[in-house]
Amino acid sequence: MFKGLRTIIYPSSDLAKATEWYASVVGHAPYFNKPFYVGFNVGGFELGLLPPGDEDANDSPTTYWGVDDIHAEYARVIALGAKAKSAVKDVGGGILVASVVDPFGNIVGLIQNPHFKIDDAR
Repeated sequence: MFKGLRTIIYPSSDLAKATEWYASVVGHAPYFNKPFYVGFNVGGFELGLLPPGDEDANDSPTTYWGVDDIHAEYARVIALGAKAKSAVKDVGGGILVASVVDPFGNIVGLIQNPHFKIDDAR
């Protein structure tokens, strides 16, 4: 079952400019800044930026819902009528992601992140 929102990923046509802009918006630098991904921790939630041409980038943002067992949840939402978009994969640090397309054409991301903690400090 979905545990709650965890991550939003925005595609970016200019990663450097997007990084600068979002740093101004959220009030701090990203905790992870590489040519293939930029990640900001915003109150314990992830705001991610993907560069142009990334195989996981979509034409619009993708929201990732937290799950405890991504393999079971991926199978469950497909059985409920979603279509596979991106199979479960490890993106590092024990974090697993996948995505499906719901029956209405929306991309729905799933994330199993053992490090997720809500941070009320920001």
